[in-house]
Amino acid sequence: MTDELPQRVAETLRAIALRTEIAGHLVPPAGAAVLRSVVEATVALFGAEAASIALFEPATNRLVFRVAAGTHGDGVVGVEIPPDQGVAGYVFTTGQPLALSDVAADARFGRDAAEQTGYVPRSLVAVPLVDDEGTIGVLEVLDKRDEAAFDLRDVELASVFARQATIAIRASSVERDTATLIRNAISRLAGDATAGVEEVVASAVAGLDGDEDAGLWAVADEIARLRAADPAELDLVRELLAVLARRAERSGEARQRRRSR
Repeated sequence: MTDELPQRVAETLRAIALRTEIAGHLVPPAGAAVLRSVVEATVALFGAEAASIALFEPATNRLVFRVAAGTHGDGVVGVEIPPDQGVAGYVFTTGQPLALSDVAADARFGRDAAEQTGYVPRSLVAVPLVDDEGTIGVLEVLDKRDEAAFDLRDVELASVFARQATIAIRASSVERDTATLIRNAISRLAGDATAGVEEVVASAVAGLDGDEDAGLWAVADEIARLRAADPAELDLVRELLAVLARRAERSGEARQRRRSR
């Protein structure tokens, strides 16, 4: 790449990263909220003791239980397992749904992980979260309260909820996919001279949580609390922010002139 290109790319990437980070402060993760709604609805429909969603994390090569609902659901959140162990691991690696009427008798059941959550189920149904790119996680439903065993219809119903969860996950993956899009754009811009792209990306997004940005995140967090404000209050806030922004721009320009002398 030319001498100018890394600097231009770094400046662009930092601007993108800054705006993405601010958006994360201002807008709560809709995907997580939808996933919680999915497991809550699953528990209600099945009359289940618990339901949970585990997502695969490529960076750690683990299935991580992200959300759960039901009387015995909370203990599983945060539990991590290898992607090839337990019922969840089996469903994840094979992409096949599974219903067990006697969990303890099945060799695929991971009792150690279950005991870690504080609840060992009697029966369960587990279905994969699958999209065009492959399997990304697993939805599990534990123990109907009416003691009835899970059947094929339950597997089909759970698969419907799994599809909704998959849609929510993919819809909220913009931030993750942005890095790939940026790298592709840089590659096209730089032609075959792609050496150093990862370093440019890393340096561009580094330091966003440093002391110089702490005040910005504090302001973003305060603005996030204004969602419930009425329109008149929001208009006042907007006017005040516009004044402060203009003052900040003038101060920044003044500092830049002093540095250039």
